Amino acid sequence: MKKFNIRKVLDGLTAASSSSSSATAQPGTPRENDAIQETLQSDHFQLCKTVRHGFPYQPSSMAFDPVQKILAVGTQTGALRLFGRAGVECYCQHESGAAVIQLQFLINEGALVSALADDSIHLWNLRQKIPAILHSLKFSRERITYCHLPFQSKWLYIGTERGNIHIVNVESFTLSGYVIMWNKAIELSTKTHPGPVVHISDNPMDEGKLLIGFECGVVVLWDLKSKKADCRYSYDEAIHSVAWHHEGKQFVCSHSDGTLTTWNIRIPAKSAQIITPHGKQPKDGKKPEPCKPILKVEYKTTRAGDPFMVLSGGLSYDTVGRRACLTVMHGKSTAVLEMDYPIVDFLTLCETPYPNDFQEPYAVLVLLEKDLVLIDLGQIGYPIFENPYPLTIHESPVTCCEYFVDCPAELIPALYSVGSRQKRQGYSKKEWPISGGNWGQGTQSYPEIIITGHADGSIKFWDASALMLQVLYKLKTAKVFERARGKEEKANAEIVEEDPFAIQTLSWCPESRMLCVAGVSAHVIIYRFSKQEVTTEVVQLLEVRMQCEFTDGDSPDPGGEQTPTLPTPGSSSSPQESEPPTQPSTGSNSSDGPRDNIPCLQVRSSPLKQSPGYQVELVIQLVWVSGEPPQPITSLAINSSYGLVVFGNSNGLAVVDYLQKTLLLNMGTSELYSPSDPYQRQPRSPRKVRQPSGATCDSNDGSNTSEDRCKSPTSGSTSPCNSDDERKQKFIEKVKFKSRRFSKTVANDFAKMSRKISLSSEQKTDLAKERSKQWRSVTFKKRICCVTEGKAAARMTQKGAFCRTESAPDFYSKDNSFTRSRSSSVTSIDRESREAISSFHFCESYPRKMDSVVGPCLLVGTTQGTVMMVALSLPPGGDQRLQQPVGIASCGSMVELKGGILTMALLDATGALLPPSYEPWYDPNASEEEKEKSRRRRPASPPSSQEGQDSQFAVLCSEKQAKVVAMPSQTRIYKHNITETSFVLRADVVQMAGANCIACFCANGHIMTLSLPSLRPLLDVNYLPLTDMRIARTFCFSNLGQALYLTSPTEIQRITYSQETCDNRQEMLSELFTPVETPEAPNRGFFKGLFGGGAQSLDREDLFGETGAGKASRSLAQHIPGPGGMEGMKGAASGVVGDLARARIALDERGQKLGELEDRTAAMMSSADSFSKHAHDMMLKYKDKKWYQL
Repeated sequence: MKKFNIRKVLDGLTAASSSSSSATAQPGTPRENDAIQETLQSDHFQLCKTVRHGFPYQPSSMAFDPVQKILAVGTQTGALRLFGRAGVECYCQHESGAAVIQLQFLINEGALVSALADDSIHLWNLRQKIPAILHSLKFSRERITYCHLPFQSKWLYIGTERGNIHIVNVESFTLSGYVIMWNKAIELSTKTHPGPVVHISDNPMDEGKLLIGFECGVVVLWDLKSKKADCRYSYDEAIHSVAWHHEGKQFVCSHSDGTLTTWNIRIPAKSAQIITPHGKQPKDGKKPEPCKPILKVEYKTTRAGDPFMVLSGGLSYDTVGRRACLTVMHGKSTAVLEMDYPIVDFLTLCETPYPNDFQEPYAVLVLLEKDLVLIDLGQIGYPIFENPYPLTIHESPVTCCEYFVDCPAELIPALYSVGSRQKRQGYSKKEWPISGGNWGQGTQSYPEIIITGHADGSIKFWDASALMLQVLYKLKTAKVFERARGKEEKANAEIVEEDPFAIQTLSWCPESRMLCVAGVSAHVIIYRFSKQEVTTEVVQLLEVRMQCEFTDGDSPDPGGEQTPTLPTPGSSSSPQESEPPTQPSTGSNSSDGPRDNIPCLQVRSSPLKQSPGYQVELVIQLVWVSGEPPQPITSLAINSSYGLVVFGNSNGLAVVDYLQKTLLLNMGTSELYSPSDPYQRQPRSPRKVRQPSGATCDSNDGSNTSEDRCKSPTSGSTSPCNSDDERKQKFIEKVKFKSRRFSKTVANDFAKMSRKISLSSEQKTDLAKERSKQWRSVTFKKRICCVTEGKAAARMTQKGAFCRTESAPDFYSKDNSFTRSRSSSVTSIDRESREAISSFHFCESYPRKMDSVVGPCLLVGTTQGTVMMVALSLPPGGDQRLQQPVGIASCGSMVELKGGILTMALLDATGALLPPSYEPWYDPNASEEEKEKSRRRRPASPPSSQEGQDSQFAVLCSEKQAKVVAMPSQTRIYKHNITETSFVLRADVVQMAGANCIACFCANGHIMTLSLPSLRPLLDVNYLPLTDMRIARTFCFSNLGQALYLTSPTEIQRITYSQETCDNRQEMLSELFTPVETPEAPNRGFFKGLFGGGAQSLDREDLFGETGAGKASRSLAQHIPGPGGMEGMKGAASGVVGDLARARIALDERGQKLGELEDRTAAMMSSADSFSKHAHDMMLKYKDKKWYQL
């Protein structure tokens, strides 16, 4: 009997509805792709989170299991991150989202207790790959301030804000009837409340004595058996923390005035010692000047030397502006270790988990606000350990992110080999001590690489294979430029303020290893990968002047008399054929005129030493035009086979030949609509007050020679605006003021996006549609930079809006200071001038409609939803490629979609993806023979085509819909409306289960996939309601069902939309708990055991159990059971390693039980023999006696 599959039925219904409503065929057009068999079904897709990388955002607490060697970090958002050995990480989340105020491990039990700011405590089971909550307890009448769980105890002490202490059984998570009330703990004569409980700990040598610290400065030693206070210790200053000496005879308190007080437990009247570690000691014997509070102190002893005292805070108040410090006091030496960020918490790692033994500290783990530092106490100078975790993602704020799956296998070793030389020196020689857990046993073996661009201009390559993350290589793009020192030097870069080198978008070809990056200062840098170090005497520079287009309403001088300057038809693009300008234009930056022909950054003039790795090939800079800064680059693409780089913004696009170092094309967006011959471009609309943007590429320094800087062959120096300087300057200042005013924070962006979602398409006018489309494209372009938090967010958003002012100046606010009156004709002109380039795609296709021969092409997508084709004519390879010019011709508009174009791709007649051609990697610094061996251009193998027969399919996806167009007839085969009420933020054509599909992420949080070429919906999940602009700007899909986004400024969240990966997720995840024997307890010694000098035990069950203490008040706290009991949690855990470990434990337990059974059997046999012997003796004794003789 055939198995019934409801998902396949849904597939059929979905396909039928989509084909009837949205994915419709063009009327009268044959369905050539009927023969294409689509293999992807909806049961290939499932969405789930896989792993989270990076530093825990806003950490608030931490704990360490000294036996399992596992670290737990809690955050202010209720997240829980667990770390073991390198590659062992886990992420959990409390549903309430409340801050984690304290964490306590059940040492070597595979469990963790978390206390939250909403007065709830939770028990986590760590014996499974995905930890789960077993029990929760929610307090309703008390606020939790401190928790303490003694080693190998099941009773948890909970201190509250009222000063009371409650006791919880961690096995059943029920409250004990035993309560320590604050009024019984303090002196009866005390008239004031002692404040919240700030410390609880039991005496290391006597479990029956509990030390309770109150905020006011009172410490009480409570006798648990007699239920009364033994001693009370009082100090004038508030207490922050308490630490025991391991012998239980002394303890140390840290106070709010920067002092440390040491107390003998038998002398409560006066402290044994008072010291101020950072206070200035006056000579006349007076009390030292008060210092900042010592927030925490730890007191650890050693067998062979002096004890360690580690503390945070306590610095003198005159150290204003000094960074946070950790102080290590050992014997007579005091070391002050400065930290890069404020200290959240620290723990001293010791050899033993027993508090009543010599602690033998070996390291201090310091949790900072944005870093995790581990200090080696065993080496001179206290060096730090090299951190194996990927916690440096946020070293500089992340501004863009790209994800590559199934890369060439040799890429990761190549990047690692050059990146290993960048590692810092001076780390501790010891191994990282947090070494618990085991790696996952997943079957995924394909290479994965994540590239992150940062605000300081750096780019990091990460190895993301097998759900791990490791930094491979770091590239600093800022080295190419001069560092601005004075105010005059910073004037040109004022549009980007403090982050002029921030990476905005990047394009990477993994096969050729060519890298192209675009920065916020309107600069593009092209890099080649080399394994050899070189010194570049002069950095190759190409300056491009992309003309700003003023409309009649926007022009500073509407009545100005000027004639448009058109490019000369037929002007050559070859440096050999072009004559250099007789008088090179000189950049103008004087106070009496606007800036002109000046780049935002100055390329360094001194020789540049380039280490093995990525080395600069060419720098391209957009220049100021008549006082207007260059518009931000919105799209970028590189093709190693063609030797071309193309980039675009709101003014148009530019194509650069990076082999010949020349500008091939500089064309306005509106000029792309009409087909033209190479170098014969005419403006589409003959406006008087406008200079077409195909103008020039000028130098900003007339003294430079042609060898120093590469210039466009069509360079010239013409001023676009020949109007009154004062009026023009006023207009520019208005633009600047307006842009800075309406784009200060990311919240504005989010408000605009919400407004955009809420508006229906029927309510918008044509003009509003065009403006909103333009705004979407600039704000949510798939590769536009992520606006980060804090100051960086404000300045980058301000910068972005400043560059975008010309695009939509009156969309954001009603009180526009330069509102414009437009006629319908002016509106259409203005719409065209604001159309920006949103995406590119190099391909081998049919340039024009009904062509019969494929050739190199460039697909251009705009923010208005238009897709245009540009034909490329490449000279033969070898020396001719470096000498003959590349021909370029605009072929006009091909198709239009709703919304800005996000991604484009090409399929062959069988539905297989046609990737752009590439050149295999070769080392540019190798010998010519080695270059020729590896430098073979990948031959294009286009399918054979007959005229009138379509053999390719162009896949086009915009913010609203997707279309499949047959080539070369350019007829629409399929169309699918992705969303009506929202818009797509990111879309990619990806490979999945041996086929291809479109993956989309919408602003309403939906993740969708569409089959190719029929655009049949396969997946639609409401995954993540968009609450953060960072997610929108960093979300990216990759092949094989992988995706990621920046979930916080410091963390990357990876997800999968593959059913296969979800099924194998348990095997792929790492295990936190591993069976480890608990170390033996310290030997009490003969005399201590004889005279009672060792540790005193306490039967807490009799004291705190229901029989001894009674039941607790039901209204005090509510017990909330977790998702499942212990048995359910054990059943949920899976994995080969876990099964083997459990089998081994079960075997050990069985062997132990069998041994015990054998012992008991032997004892019973011995007892039976003894009984038989005694019975026989008794029988012999009374055998011959009469009954009356007994």
